[in-house]
Amino acid sequence: MDEQRYEIQMERDIIAKMRDGVVLRADVFRPTAAGRFPVIMQRTPYNKANYNANGAPFAIRAAARGYVVILQDVRGRFASDGDWYPFQHEVDDGYDTVEWAAALPYSNGKVGMFGWSYLGVTQMSAALAQPPHLVSLFPVVTACDYYDEWTYRGGAFQQFFNESWASFRLAPDTLDRRVKKSANAMNRVWELPLGGFSFFETGSVRDLAPYFFHWLEHSTYDDYWKQWSLNGRFGNIAVPCYHVGGWYDIFLNGTLRNYMGLKAHGGTAEARNGQRLMIGPWYHDSASFRDGKAGEVSFAPEGCSNEEDEMLRWFDYTLKGMVSGLAEKPVRIFVMGENVWREEEDWPLRRARSTRFHLHSGGSANSLHGDGSLSDSAPEAESPDAFVYDPANPVRTQGGGNCCDHDHLAPGVFDQRPVENRADVLVYSTLPLDSDMEVTGPVTAELFVSSSAVDTDFTAKLVDVHPDGFARNLADGILRLRFRNSFERAEPLVPGEIYKIKIDLWATSNLFRQGHRIRLEIASSNFPRYDRNLNTGADLLTGERMLRASQTVYHDRDHPSALILPIVPR
Repeated sequence: MDEQRYEIQMERDIIAKMRDGVVLRADVFRPTAAGRFPVIMQRTPYNKANYNANGAPFAIRAAARGYVVILQDVRGRFASDGDWYPFQHEVDDGYDTVEWAAALPYSNGKVGMFGWSYLGVTQMSAALAQPPHLVSLFPVVTACDYYDEWTYRGGAFQQFFNESWASFRLAPDTLDRRVKKSANAMNRVWELPLGGFSFFETGSVRDLAPYFFHWLEHSTYDDYWKQWSLNGRFGNIAVPCYHVGGWYDIFLNGTLRNYMGLKAHGGTAEARNGQRLMIGPWYHDSASFRDGKAGEVSFAPEGCSNEEDEMLRWFDYTLKGMVSGLAEKPVRIFVMGENVWREEEDWPLRRARSTRFHLHSGGSANSLHGDGSLSDSAPEAESPDAFVYDPANPVRTQGGGNCCDHDHLAPGVFDQRPVENRADVLVYSTLPLDSDMEVTGPVTAELFVSSSAVDTDFTAKLVDVHPDGFARNLADGILRLRFRNSFERAEPLVPGEIYKIKIDLWATSNLFRQGHRIRLEIASSNFPRYDRNLNTGADLLTGERMLRASQTVYHDRDHPSALILPIVPR
């Protein structure tokens, strides 16, 4: 079918006035033909004028197919007025913008929303307010909770993401707006002394991103975070959504939780029955979608995808009522290792069997990697394994769900052997597999541990070890032990006391081939992806003093530490 149905026109900086009088501006792409068309809209903090990054090629393509495409700068960003603060205004502004778009003279009153990452936040937030004319969403790689998936994970601060996002993605526009505002005050030419020229007093660097410091101040899951979370509020969302994510995406768990939460608790039968999910072998960048490459491993050509094609099919279906070639089943996942796409009835897979792989002796961190064992047999009398975690010399991040400065901290798949050879990493592996084994679904490490510190971290990583030794990371997690019982309150450790903890590695889909080994890595740091636990229980904002911590992992009859995997019969 020829996509070039209509000639199109573009209008810049179209004004939408919010309920409090603040003006937001949008660019509109639409058919030149007479008539009314469905609207698909993107609300972004990343500059609507940056078309290559924020949707203009797709906007042109969609407008030619009979859509009105709206790209709007959110409040306090680029062309829009007001003050920017992440998450704060997206519910009300989202509602007002949807209803404004529905009332445009060339709109038929049906509105969909689309976009990546924070543009998924703007979608889900708008849907919470239930604007009457919102019909469907297409959120790509976004979160469900902005504490335990966005800013923190397992109670640890997602340092590299938070610092890179706040500094080079958000703060520059704030600085630019302040400088322009200050420079436009002509009466400053009368100021004396010249050395006191007030143009340079536009606010401290700290003021450019006050939210960054608020994130650090709110290190527990308190009301600051709860006001924006989707947890417990899925019943307020009454529209179908197509959720897209990647196995190496920083917000993978949010994509999965949004799908599951809305399918179970959406506000209408249409919403509950209308959820769809697609997860590929990708990280947090469209380049990964397009070329099917994640770090050192390419999943091409099978792992290549253009989410815009699926987006158009989705909106053809939900906004135009067309039979659009969508998959028959609601879930579509990419099984790594086998490198195939597969349709499923739901997530998690009902046929997956939760299987415990117990840790056994031999995981001494002072010996070569790969000497600890994993098996389905329960442990008997075994000695624990120990290592020393020094926050001055943390385990360095080696791939995984990193964002958003790929030049300095690359995401995706990387050989984990440099990590495994460290003295502060415990390694446990199965024997080479006798036959293929598929792992698809949530992954958990259930460990019995102790520490000499009053607070510390434990990390876990699932790895596929190839016959040639290449150790391919699949999923990982972290737990700050002061939050072992709840993210809402911190509880210090009693040094030397044994605690049972669970580390959520989120999820994966991977076929471990015959001859491969399943491996679990345990450590106490993954830096700079997560901040270093200083082992003192100090405040995140001010803590500087570091202590070494003696860490112990127990695996015996009374302390059956295990890696819990969802095994899919084949």
